Amino acid sequence: MSVLPRDFYDRPTLEVARDLLGKTLVRELPAGRVALRIVETEAYIGENDQACHASKGMTARNHVMFGEPGHAYVYLIYGMYNCLNLVTERDGYPAAVLIRAGEPIDGEEIMASLRPKAKKPHEIASGPGKLCGATNITKALNGADVCASGELYVEDGPAVKKIVACPRIGVDYAGEDALRPWRFYDKRSPCVSKRAIGDYANDI
Repeated sequence: MSVLPRDFYDRPTLEVARDLLGKTLVRELPAGRVALRIVETEAYIGENDQACHASKGMTARNHVMFGEPGHAYVYLIYGMYNCLNLVTERDGYPAAVLIRAGEPIDGEEIMASLRPKAKKPHEIASGPGKLCGATNITKALNGADVCASGELYVEDGPAVKKIVACPRIGVDYAGEDALRPWRFYDKRSPCVSKRAIGDYANDI
């Protein structure tokens, strides 16, 4: 499959977040290639989105979000878990898509060795921290260009037919922005981190 070009990311973030579902996230490791089918994403859009890291303006931590689309924005949460985001929209506008979960395709044994606490295959990358652990994505990759075939990139893949849109996870501090249905996942995948219920889920 071909690597997704920069113009894929240089679009409205909600479109990119939906369209990333079904694409293949590839990490080239010394032990070999590992690849995951992206099955869950979240959109974070601009300084007016109170759940977005850019809501307080540019900082040393989030400056990559303000840059060219198609780059990795990697940050640490709780002092121990890395999270991978892909920068979207035009240069100078802070927006990105968090890759929340993936379905192992290649290198499952390598990923399992990096995530020994995962008891079942579908638990290897069923969350943003788990995904980064399984692929050894760290802050060393912050700013990496994912539009080139380097250590980290995304390949094209079949579109997902059954998509659920629902509120993002863990952003209760964001007020009304916490209710925005900006989390998307593949309804048929067993690797989703958390399924929405009731009025909070809408098929699109």
